[in-house]
Amino acid sequence: MLALLQRVRQARVEVAEQVIGQIGPGLLLLLCAERGDTAAQADKLLTKLLKLRVFNDDAGKMNRSVQDVGGGLLIVSQFTLAADTSGGNRPSFTQAAAPEEGRRLYDYFVAQARAAHPQVQTGQFAADMQVHLLNDGPVTIPLRIAPPAPLQ
Repeated sequence: MLALLQRVRQARVEVAEQVIGQIGPGLLLLLCAERGDTAAQADKLLTKLLKLRVFNDDAGKMNRSVQDVGGGLLIVSQFTLAADTSGGNRPSFTQAAAPEEGRRLYDYFVAQARAAHPQVQTGQFAADMQVHLLNDGPVTIPLRIAPPAPLQ
């Protein structure tokens, strides 16, 4: 699974000019399921996300997690993270999971996040969304949870 995490002061998602999800200070997560991704990878990504120390402590050092600071999570599906730009000027998205599988993994990730964290908002899968954010820092971190290596 691929994700792009952004520490934000605030963020919101709109669909058809209606706000469907918003948070104050916290993390905006753009999430992409790739072909062959599993629920186990989603679990590992969520664990990493909730414990990642990207918020400042009293000394100004990034030493606190979103859970430590009580921040919100805004989770937005974004298949374009799987873009392959190596073959010309038009990106290919063949590594992105098929829409049904992508939705299943996105919904699973959101459900697990809601079970583990008190403040979770979302975008709308496969919708034309406008994402507004005030990046804090800026702090932007790519995350990738690869499938386990095959047994030999």
